[in-house]
Amino acid sequence: MDHAELNMEQVLKRDIPWETYMTTKLITGTGLQLLRRYDNKSERQRAVLLDDDGPAYVRVFITILRDIFKEETVEYVLALIDEMLTANPKRARLFHDKFLASEDIYEPFLSIARSTWAHLERLLWKGNWFIQEKSCKILTMVVSGRLENQERVTSNGEASNSKKQLTSTDDVLKGLVEWLCSQLKKPSHPSRAIPTAINCLATLLKEPMVRSLFVQADGVKLLIPLILPASTQQSMQLLYETCLCLWLLSFYEPAIEYLATSRALARLIEVVKGSTKEKVVRVAVLTLRNLLPKGTFGSQMVDLGLPQIVQSLKAQAWSDEDLLEALNQLEDGLRDNIKKMSSFDKYKQEVLLGHLDWSPMHKDPIFWRENITKFEENEFQILRVLITILDTSRDPRALAVDCFDLSQFIQYHPAGRVIVTDLNAKDRVMKLMNHENAEVTKNALLCIQRLFLGAKYASFLQV
Repeated sequence: MDHAELNMEQVLKRDIPWETYMTTKLITGTGLQLLRRYDNKSERQRAVLLDDDGPAYVRVFITILRDIFKEETVEYVLALIDEMLTANPKRARLFHDKFLASEDIYEPFLSIARSTWAHLERLLWKGNWFIQEKSCKILTMVVSGRLENQERVTSNGEASNSKKQLTSTDDVLKGLVEWLCSQLKKPSHPSRAIPTAINCLATLLKEPMVRSLFVQADGVKLLIPLILPASTQQSMQLLYETCLCLWLLSFYEPAIEYLATSRALARLIEVVKGSTKEKVVRVAVLTLRNLLPKGTFGSQMVDLGLPQIVQSLKAQAWSDEDLLEALNQLEDGLRDNIKKMSSFDKYKQEVLLGHLDWSPMHKDPIFWRENITKFEENEFQILRVLITILDTSRDPRALAVDCFDLSQFIQYHPAGRVIVTDLNAKDRVMKLMNHENAEVTKNALLCIQRLFLGAKYASFLQV
């Protein structure tokens, strides 16, 4: 059978020859007794055994994963552990019990999950998706159980009394992030790899160190394409968990800096605008609320029409109080942002986003007289962006407005002609004089006329 298509039910139906493993001394007599008591029992019976002797069972499972390389057996034990933790995630604490202080509880899972093979036989598992998926999922639950219980941190680290070098938490997190990013880049399974990676990240990104590792691995950009409209339950869950990842990253400044240069904001706004699933809208709104006071996010949200979307969302019947509170906070923050934005701030955002349109400020003489010196900021950054748009934009309206704004700069700045010429704008504008759109050719002509005539006569030209 294709290992990638295995499911838990199929694996757990297997009969594993434990007696053979004891004969070959791969498990002990005590281990065999524990397995006989546990094997093929109901969930209720297994729960009692785990309550009574949980750390001993964990030791047996870890020993098998470390010493036995038969795929069917490894799959079976991983299924047992997955079943155990899924039924009660708090059982992850069993792995950190002082009874296991001398055991390397992470290594068997980590070597499988990130494809660093301790034994030649394990090379065969590189294509075994069931083993990789379960190892990653279990490792995520186990390491998260440890992170929530920091008083146990010495049980598997340098402070352990054991002389054996044990896998550190840092090594585990680095290995996990490495493997998860590799799955987002090049999935090992066509339909399950990405959901598995995102599901694990939605848990692990609660830890600050993972956020740092993920950003260093350039992982943030791998999330952005997954913020898409969801039509099925599976895609809805993926969208929710992806937004959850972004929400967790919105508490980390280096991640915010990357989000500011990506399409994340526009996609999040599309999610809150079009999604009907309350938990999806909630986490997207919470993310937007966190981003609002950072950098230029607030003004971008205004430009992308978020204030109107928030008004529409508030009119809907949501039951989640956190969502309602977040919407109110977002509304207040956007309102304050609108009040604080000067006319030049709005203009600057319009240019940086490339969304040039005939808003009133473009043809307002007062705007140009009051703000002309602000174009000098950051070595004429805004002017340089305007000139770049002439080469990159395919929107006739944007090109027409761009040419007009350059002509305004030439007219109102004392050295406008010289600066625009030095920045090599003339040839770019002249090419647009042959543009198929009449609005573009008209404003390109106006710009060239002002460039040649100078400020003394340029004011007489028709706008």
